Amino acid sequence: MTVMYTDLSDNASSLLDPLLPWLLSIKKALDSSISSLELNKILLDCIGTFKHNPQYKNDPRFLKIWLLYLEGSDDFENVFKEMEENNICRGNSLLYELYAGFLEAKENWKEAYMVYQTGILRKAEPLERLERAKVLFLDRLSYRINASSLQKTDYNESMEMEKSCVNPWSASTTKELLERINPQMMKYAGYHPSKKAYSGDVALSSLQNSSRNKIVKIGGKKYEIKGCPVKGGFAQVYKAYVNSNPDEVVALKIQRPPFPWEFHMYRQLDQRIPDNQSSSFGYAHRLHLFSDYSILVCDYLSHGTLQDVINSYAVTGKPMEEVLCIYYTIEMLHMLETLHGVGIIHGDFKPDNLLIRYSRSNLTEDGFKERSGPWRDQGLCLVDWGRGIDLHLFPDDIEFEGDCRTSGFRCVEMQERKPWTFQVIVIKHTKSTC
Repeated sequence: MTVMYTDLSDNASSLLDPLLPWLLSIKKALDSSISSLELNKILLDCIGTFKHNPQYKNDPRFLKIWLLYLEGSDDFENVFKEMEENNICRGNSLLYELYAGFLEAKENWKEAYMVYQTGILRKAEPLERLERAKVLFLDRLSYRINASSLQKTDYNESMEMEKSCVNPWSASTTKELLERINPQMMKYAGYHPSKKAYSGDVALSSLQNSSRNKIVKIGGKKYEIKGCPVKGGFAQVYKAYVNSNPDEVVALKIQRPPFPWEFHMYRQLDQRIPDNQSSSFGYAHRLHLFSDYSILVCDYLSHGTLQDVINSYAVTGKPMEEVLCIYYTIEMLHMLETLHGVGIIHGDFKPDNLLIRYSRSNLTEDGFKERSGPWRDQGLCLVDWGRGIDLHLFPDDIEFEGDCRTSGFRCVEMQERKPWTFQVIVIKHTKSTC
């Protein structure tokens, strides 16, 4: 979790925005080896100081402070109730996503569903993200129990498509492809399958509550969890220190039910993407596959996502510089051109899945065009390959059906229930960016 803060050298800014010194103190605490107990005290003091201040009722920075506190709390329900009573960020979709996730972990399906509904009725922003989170929740629910009374998704859409088309994301297609490539996957470096359930000392389900400093042992390594999880449709991603070494940081993607497909996509990227462009598409070190969970170990990037950048500009009320908009647009188009040129479709291309990369060296005009020198480490990194499509596994003239369910990013063909190929996701103009 990254807490936004501003340079406090201007005392006038601190007077106008009293939350700023707290943000800096919290950031320093997160960057140090401070204990969870000490950090929680700072967070609780900050919350007590500002929870009745109307200036911060709808401030996303204050919401993130609450969420950090929640991460170290065992009493999720009462904390959320207090946030509700104090009208903290009721218009922010992240509040409802997190609360619903907590209820889902406790198998309170109806309550979780009602939380999503409440946020949508309140038109919490970004509304499209919350609506998508609800659809993914219903997908998970249908996997575990018979949720026909809640499921609103039209599962008969595909029946109206041409029978010659293939839904690349259907359970039957995925199962068939995994069976076909299983011999190939067994040869992948870092692939560790097991028919047994995960049996570590720390239950993976417990990480959804208070996760900081818990140790997950897999493959002879100890991963010390740092920070709260980033939640996706079926998975949670954690920052972790390898063997408690802060200089060796990775991202752990823990998923239930287990899902090895993403690891296949990463290994295909390794084989097909040129070395001078590989840093734009992430790297998976290994996959530990159990009968109940899969744990994907990937590189960790600490600068947040393109969506975070967009949101930071929205908070300040300032537009992103035009040259920066152009730069990120060029980056995205170049990434798509590279992927499609080697027969790979990402399938969920959006700002949330684009991590920011910063070069540690000074940037000059030299090397920009060729992306050499420091420019090789600057730009974006595309992650979350769970909906990736490997075109080498399909006929050359294949046409796909199916809906990505990413509200606001669905291509015209999906909206009109027509076949599609590379278009999958449209790059949506976001008015807060430029």
